[in-house]
Amino acid sequence: MATEYGSAEELAEAMRRASVAHGEHEKRIGEADENWPDWYAKYMVAEAAGSELPQ
Repeated sequence: MATEYGSAEELAEAMRRASVAHGEHEKRIGEADENWPDWYAKYMVAEAAGSELPQ
């Protein structure tokens, strides 16, 4: 699925939201997530599409 952001600011805001959500994810799993880039990508694509967000 293609995901586009209209500006660097929009992308940065999406990354900030993903960062906060990922912090909650790491709390739930009880450890650092070494695959954080994959998780961020899935989160950001799902958020942009209005789909269910990863936990």
